[in-house]
Amino acid sequence: MLLRIFRILVLTICSCLGSLGILSGQTGSKVLRVPVVGTIEMGLAPFIQRSIKDAEVMQASAVILDIDTPGGRVDAAEQIVDAISDSEVPVFAFVNRRAFSAGALISLATEKIYMRPGSVIGAVTPVDGSGTKASEKIVSAMRSEMRSLAEAHDLDPKVAEAMVDESLAIPDIIEEGKLLTLTVEEAVSLNYAFEVEDMTALLNDLELGDAEVLTAELNWAEKLVRFFSNPIVAPFLLSLGFLGLMIEIRTPTFGLAGGAGLIALSLFFGSNVILGLAGLEDLLLFAAGILFLGIETLVIPGFGVFGILGIVGILGGVYMSMLGNLPGPEEISRSGAVLAGTMVLIVVMLWAMIKYLPKNVRLYRSGIFLGTQEDRSKGYESAKTREDLVGLEGVSLTDLRPSGFAIFGQEKLDVVSESEFIEEGTSVRIVSAEGSRHVVRTISDNSIG
Repeated sequence: MLLRIFRILVLTICSCLGSLGILSGQTGSKVLRVPVVGTIEMGLAPFIQRSIKDAEVMQASAVILDIDTPGGRVDAAEQIVDAISDSEVPVFAFVNRRAFSAGALISLATEKIYMRPGSVIGAVTPVDGSGTKASEKIVSAMRSEMRSLAEAHDLDPKVAEAMVDESLAIPDIIEEGKLLTLTVEEAVSLNYAFEVEDMTALLNDLELGDAEVLTAELNWAEKLVRFFSNPIVAPFLLSLGFLGLMIEIRTPTFGLAGGAGLIALSLFFGSNVILGLAGLEDLLLFAAGILFLGIETLVIPGFGVFGILGIVGILGGVYMSMLGNLPGPEEISRSGAVLAGTMVLIVVMLWAMIKYLPKNVRLYRSGIFLGTQEDRSKGYESAKTREDLVGLEGVSLTDLRPSGFAIFGQEKLDVVSESEFIEEGTSVRIVSAEGSRHVVRTISDNSIG
């Protein structure tokens, strides 16, 4: 619930920021053009959702999706389809070159599809990152989705299904074993689209030739969210977050490293929450991993069950937070690549820290690195050796069994007998001093030796 409220709040702020630029001082008939260009990913869905809401607020006559995409994430396309279906403003698709895969799914959800000369639409078969066809379960779900959208717009559902599954054959249209992709002429002949020369011709067909055309643009908040969720940026955020927390464990108080780590992890998880990828269960799994690892580090000596559970929880929470509700093979492989890239970066950064940071004088003051080292050949001394005491004579204040106290002049010292038991009140002489250890023998024994 808290994550949903947070996401709604951020999307509302993004909507307000976008509306300031679009709605200020606008009057009369308006059409909102929304570019759908490049790969369809999770960052595009909130942008289109916000744009449609802006069109409703400004009471626009239509929303035109200007589409030129090779496809992308199915879950992102489904969010866009839902936004189109719930829109109070008519939404139309303008296929400006190509609408493959998820782009065809989005186009089919609109009121009408317009295509410029030379454009194509289709090839909706879901594939993984290597281009291999997805499992029958995923293909079946996509086939049903396309059929449902075609039926809702009184179109031949077999054509829509043939765009997904090459095993389907349609007489005089496509033979078995080939995936259906429609040219402009083919789409027009099947009543799937209308051919127009450009955006102006499209508006004239909608009797909106005099309308003011506004273009929706990403605001700074949406740009930041899409930047931080980028598969190239995400590994750096995760590695910085983990390293910051690891350094913080070695320092006595919470400082700059811990703060930087928390900020980096907040940016990673926050952007994925806003995009709808991460849920409460992912954050709880990650937090549980941190807790188990903290117990293993600070409470239980060694490395055991809690350490393993901590690592599994952290990696599992991060991995799941990038998948979303309906991940395809491509999203699964991309999330794995991000996680692998994060591990490589952590190893490289740790190596650089171990090699170069100990030479930094400032880090000695912070307590992260020790400023001195022990040399086995010289030994380690816990206190300064007082060689001036060697040869002093005094009296034992206690029995030395073999340790006890003796007084030398006005100074009381901890002493240890060189070999035998020495009774209280015996005269003794210091024969060696090793740090805080002062070795004594009886004076009579010393005179004999």
